[in-house]
Amino acid sequence: MRQQPVLEVRGLRKEFPGVVALDGVDFRLFPGEVHALMGENGAGKSTLIKVLTGVHPVDGGEVLLAGRPVRIAGPAQAQQAGISTVYQEVNLCPNLSVAENVLIGREPRRFGLIDWAALRRRAAELVRELELDIDVGAPLNSYSIAVQQLVAIVRAVHVSAKVLILDEPTSSLDRDEVRQLFTVMRRLRDQGVAILFVSHFLDQVYEICDRMTVLRNGRLEGEYLTSELDQAQLVSRMIGAELAGLDRLGGGKRRERAAPASGEMFLQAEGLTRRGAVEPYDLAVRSGEVVGLAGLLGSGRTEAARLLFGADRSDGGTLRIEGTDTALRGPRDAIAHGIAFCSENRKTEGLVGELTVRENIVLALQAARGWTRPLSRTAQDELSLRWIRALDIRPGNPEALVRNLSGGNQQKVLLARWLITDPKLLILDEPTRGIDIGAKAEIQKLVAKLAEDGMAVLFISAELEEVLRLSHRVGVLRDHRMVAQLDNDGELTPERVMATIASGAEQ
Repeated sequence: MRQQPVLEVRGLRKEFPGVVALDGVDFRLFPGEVHALMGENGAGKSTLIKVLTGVHPVDGGEVLLAGRPVRIAGPAQAQQAGISTVYQEVNLCPNLSVAENVLIGREPRRFGLIDWAALRRRAAELVRELELDIDVGAPLNSYSIAVQQLVAIVRAVHVSAKVLILDEPTSSLDRDEVRQLFTVMRRLRDQGVAILFVSHFLDQVYEICDRMTVLRNGRLEGEYLTSELDQAQLVSRMIGAELAGLDRLGGGKRRERAAPASGEMFLQAEGLTRRGAVEPYDLAVRSGEVVGLAGLLGSGRTEAARLLFGADRSDGGTLRIEGTDTALRGPRDAIAHGIAFCSENRKTEGLVGELTVRENIVLALQAARGWTRPLSRTAQDELSLRWIRALDIRPGNPEALVRNLSGGNQQKVLLARWLITDPKLLILDEPTRGIDIGAKAEIQKLVAKLAEDGMAVLFISAELEEVLRLSHRVGVLRDHRMVAQLDNDGELTPERVMATIASGAEQ
């Protein structure tokens, strides 16, 4: 007889103004399994997690724990019911010790005061149960993000050992750190913990997950054993179409079109630097060319790009735009020279969540015109609708609040904002991070098309396959220094780029 789900939802419905995020969704999670929640951005994954953790109330359907209907009124009640969540951005106190973070709010006490010795002993026991080598007396911020996530998992399991939700836990981890995380996940699974795993890395899903549920457009597409659904079939179910015409990401295919030999030089940086951010570097970008920046997290990719947009002021070197030496006093100067910049942090440095899609799209154009020359509402409507259709932004309602859109559609809104200014150079910093494979493919195709139409593009991504797929040349950074610039002639491989990063010299 098959065991009962530890967590189940039936006919779940959740609505936001102008958006049906979940429409009659069913979901089951069993003890002792790792279960992937898959779907494009906008499919309803984040909304389902927030319903399960009590962040959002349900508008229809029911949630069952161990077969009994429950109404989860908030995250605290979810934890009491046995559901804990560890998010991509660790929600702990970095200034406190590991032990304090593990037992915060549940500290052992003696005579009304915290028993610090008992707290450290108990935290050490919990860490050892997962076979982790962590000094519980050390400050949390002395450890890497990967270790901090493991500490968050120790705390989550201690709070409630029935259901553990991991929302994009590997996005900032390297290969060895992912392996360590998966070892801990397997131990918890073998102890009977039900783990819900959300990730855009398909290879990781197939490595660690037993089953998967696929959502599409807020509806249940299906529930599958991982072993019975290959990656091509999964992608087809996620996007609702066969893969004809959609190249598989990471498949090793490189650019078919060579760098434009006759493209006019748009931008040249010579010895550009900012003390403490990036060492002096040279970089040139021609019209119609995609130049990629590759390097590990913290290598200086973003810092180098911010100097080209005037977001940070350089303290050395020269910048030449269309043949003229130029000193950018800030982003407004850059916009005036035809430079656009999509930040890697679209929520805090890009979009304004309280504004509508329309208002976000026209923001940069209005800033370039100046607030004394406001765009008419008719012009705003025409421009926003044109780009909503051109980029297939969903939902196609210009008056929807941008905060209610999925990550992939938010990224498209940010792209629309800058494309509406008709830039000559488009700087894209991690434009596909945290979005699904379908949205990635759309954005990649858009970048290639923009370059073919003559736009200069600077493309930054932590995914080497993506950089090689799009770029004509690749600048490699290590330790805030540009160590090489490699021609992507069809023979350039991720292995060669990684060897360059490791050695600090061209390979």
